Amino acid sequence: MQAFMLDVLDRKLLALLQRNASLSIAELGERIGLSSTPCWKRLRRLEDEGYIERRVALVNRAKVGLPVTVFVSIRTNEHNDAWLAEFAKASAAFPEIVEVYRMSGDVDYLMKVIVPDIEGYDRFYKKLIRAVKLTDVSSAFAMEQIKYTTEVPLETAIGATSAPAKRNSRG
Repeated sequence: MQAFMLDVLDRKLLALLQRNASLSIAELGERIGLSSTPCWKRLRRLEDEGYIERRVALVNRAKVGLPVTVFVSIRTNEHNDAWLAEFAKASAAFPEIVEVYRMSGDVDYLMKVIVPDIEGYDRFYKKLIRAVKLTDVSSAFAMEQIKYTTEVPLETAIGATSAPAKRNSRG
């Protein structure tokens, strides 16, 4: 199902869950104007159709001793399926790597890495370059986090102005 098939109530439900996934079905329903059963059915449909991938708790990295964010730019001379599979496998093996993207432009891959300190990053770096053949690695340490969110901007999605939901308690 395409994103533009979401109605207003679906979008409201997703927005609420992005802010607080621990809300009860009754609280969610009250906030979007549905009784519990239709709200639960919408929630199940959104999960079944893959709009909701999973529900998680966001951990305060500084409080658990992982305050340092490093953006790692990687270049490679290898551009084949075998190397990519090896790189993906190596990336998955490092818990410090929280995001990896294949990029356009001058950099082939961009990683977001979280570590306790510079020494922690150095240990990670040494393991990374042993694990996979890389041509160039450049690291940039984040000095300050200006904005951070896990919320998807639903109001800017394709079809965000789709037809309103039917106004009944069956959802």
